[in-house]
Amino acid sequence: MRRPESRVNRRTRAWIGPVVIGLACTLSWSSPAGADTSRAGLGEALDTVLADPLMKGGAASVVVADADSGAALYRHRPDDRLMPASNTKLFTSAAAMGLLGPDYTFRTDVLTDGSRHGRVLRGDLYLRGTGDPTLLAADYERLAAHLADSGIERVTGRLIADDTRFDAQRVGRSWAADDESSYYAAQISPLTLAPDTDYDAGSVIVEVAPGAAAGDTPKVTLTPKTGYVRIDNRATTTAAGGGSTLSVERQHGSNTITVSGALPAGAQTAKEWVSVWEPTGYAASVFADALDRHGVRVAGATRLGRATPPDARSLASHRSMPLKRLLIPFMKLSNNIHAEVLTKTIGYETAGRGTWSAGLAALSDWLKQRGVDVGSVRQVDGSGLSRMDNIAAGRITELLLSVRGEPWYADWYASLPVACAPDRFVGGTLRSRMCGTPAAGNARGKTGSLTGASALSGYVTDADGRELVYSVVLNNFLAPSVKSLEDAIVVTLARSGADRTPVVRPRAARTTVPADLECSWTKGLKPRRC
Repeated sequence: MRRPESRVNRRTRAWIGPVVIGLACTLSWSSPAGADTSRAGLGEALDTVLADPLMKGGAASVVVADADSGAALYRHRPDDRLMPASNTKLFTSAAAMGLLGPDYTFRTDVLTDGSRHGRVLRGDLYLRGTGDPTLLAADYERLAAHLADSGIERVTGRLIADDTRFDAQRVGRSWAADDESSYYAAQISPLTLAPDTDYDAGSVIVEVAPGAAAGDTPKVTLTPKTGYVRIDNRATTTAAGGGSTLSVERQHGSNTITVSGALPAGAQTAKEWVSVWEPTGYAASVFADALDRHGVRVAGATRLGRATPPDARSLASHRSMPLKRLLIPFMKLSNNIHAEVLTKTIGYETAGRGTWSAGLAALSDWLKQRGVDVGSVRQVDGSGLSRMDNIAAGRITELLLSVRGEPWYADWYASLPVACAPDRFVGGTLRSRMCGTPAAGNARGKTGSLTGASALSGYVTDADGRELVYSVVLNNFLAPSVKSLEDAIVVTLARSGADRTPVVRPRAARTTVPADLECSWTKGLKPRRC
């Protein structure tokens, strides 16, 4: 597999602007002047893939370019704006690396404006978040332990959760209402926590174990253990050997999680990831419990959403992993919450406002400076979960070409999923695709999946050792999946060379994951539309 060099392909920024501008000017199929047609039959081979009946009545935007020169090798409706789904994360992640920097970290602080009197702290205790989506219950435990180790046993005031770094808009524009309890559509807050090391911030894990015999009530446990959510257990155990009808759903506007349906005796413990309502309160509740376990008693009630006084002093703090490491779970597993946190963080760091609008404005300006035609892009969130996002393959290709000249490119490139690499944190959402082909272990790309929308964009090396950039965005299809077409296009590129380009016939991807959502989002009981 070809790896990025420290001096990215020995190129400098001098060629990036002209290449991207030239690409934008020639993106229309019919072999215009300046296009590289040395790959014999490439256009015909890719046209054959796109003519597959799976795309009958659908829409496709596809671009292939030489990575070194930027020359367009193939383009099919390159300027047609389509729903990119999670390919939107390519824009968000690159802008985050460019605007925040690869070593950017999030800090979570425990502060006070009170005074210390022996083992008593007279005043309020503040828990201030800046957006860290990787905080675990164990991290809050360590913060509480630090206070206890300093000798504090009692706080006369309140615990105040400061989430004022971001605005109060918790969900993105046009996010589907029936995704409310799904962990991949969790609410966005600068003060939150994750139940696992996939860092699914703003959610809890609900585990349901069947009873010993039919008629018994299943046992339900939570990770992390918290009283912030309430379990309404209506489920039952049925006879061994039967099917499961188990359902785990959070009620709208509340933190009551209803467990219903049936689980057969002897069945494996079922797990579901469920978002919480108001993640700021969730984080504060877990921290308050940790304080109590460590013998630090807070006299007052917990209050949310009040800013920490400017003269408050720090008592304990936690720093996240740097952004270049966060990119791995973010991009490999297509984590929506990470994308939205980074978007609001960009807004705060560039304009002093932790809002989607401020973050997207800065993101757009950054893309424009790198030759992306942002005037023909509509991006309303950071993750691509919104069906209002509209981006053409031509714009994605412009980004993929331009970032190769960035000093952080190697880290960003490493975060892209790798075809047929079985490790989740290497192969990510491509780990079961293109196996047994020249694209396996070769192609890197960001996947994207929504109902009726699918995308794959990234880099692949052809049979002659030439690196290619590709972007495939497919919309409005009625077939259950068009992933096989994306794979056929990338495998065609991997097999192509100067002498000839064989036609690769689409074949079904080797996965049981439904095609209308990212494969990394299907770790619960029942895959849902996303």
